[in-house]
Amino acid sequence: MELIWIRHLQTPGNEKRQYIGSTDEPLSEKTVEGFLKNPAEYSEVERVICSPMLRCIQTAELMFPGTERKTEPRLRECDFGQFEGKTYEELKSVPKYIAWLKSNGTITFPGGEEQSVFRRRSVEGAIEQIEWLIEKKVQRAAFVVHGGTIMAVFEQLAEEKKNFYDWQVDNGSGYRVIIDEKEWKTGNKKLRKVEKLWD
Repeated sequence: MELIWIRHLQTPGNEKRQYIGSTDEPLSEKTVEGFLKNPAEYSEVERVICSPMLRCIQTAELMFPGTERKTEPRLRECDFGQFEGKTYEELKSVPKYIAWLKSNGTITFPGGEEQSVFRRRSVEGAIEQIEWLIEKKVQRAAFVVHGGTIMAVFEQLAEEKKNFYDWQVDNGSGYRVIIDEKEWKTGNKKLRKVEKLWD
């Protein structure tokens, strides 16, 4: 089975380089207009698995119009707590933000979601949906999710071992992977032959 993992297109907050996690922003008008004028070419898929957040649903509708879609709540973005909606420039002198940066982003966002909880739920949601796709005998599917979700899932499941932040991708980009269904069913749950999509 071939899976395409795509980070949603840009929102107004993404354009301003804000931390956008729990805020349910739509895509920016500029992004939608730009995509419609010059749509990127993605492989045709049989199913789309999507975060329930508006920016992912809208991206899925643009990229895979008319394709059957299923939402998975566990694939939503991390809640950035007190950093939500803020930019680096606004936060760079805030002690809690400095501490978070020094931890390499591993400590809990103040007032937000614990990193270990976010990463675990992302992986659990991904595994359950991949198993559903296998059960439905789907051969090609897309996951339209968030940057953080992709990083969490690939850090844990990709055959190539990299750190969380090494899996970061731009909006509209992502990865193509292969699932060996027999291997997966025996408990060796790996994303194989990881190939970067264009930026």
